[in-house]
Amino acid sequence: MADVFRILVVDDYEDARTLYAEALRESGFVVWTASDGAEAVAKAHQHRPHAIVMDLAMPIVDGFSATQTLKADPRTRGIFILALTGHAERSFVGRAYASNVDAIMLKPCSPLDLVARIRAESSRGRES
Repeated sequence: MADVFRILVVDDYEDARTLYAEALRESGFVVWTASDGAEAVAKAHQHRPHAIVMDLAMPIVDGFSATQTLKADPRTRGIFILALTGHAERSFVGRAYASNVDAIMLKPCSPLDLVARIRAESSRGRES
């Protein structure tokens, strides 16, 4: 039996974090949450998720820095990082890709759209 796809949802806004985490759990994924980039890096090392849904604009350690840290580390560089942001400006999106996110979705994002995007990634047969 294949390993259950594991996801870390990172957002400083509790309502968004809870909404997305619950939608993913209800779709059969194993989900952890974090409220800032520092916590995200620690939980990524602890749980080794297959994917991270990363808000970019957060206090303490933002999603850009957390992504750069994770992508620079051989233990976590293969994790698929989906940036979920309300900032559609070209400079912001460019900065996101420069920090090595794998994909971007804009907020507001339907939980069903997020589940579909993560489901597509999980079906790629990524290594655990």
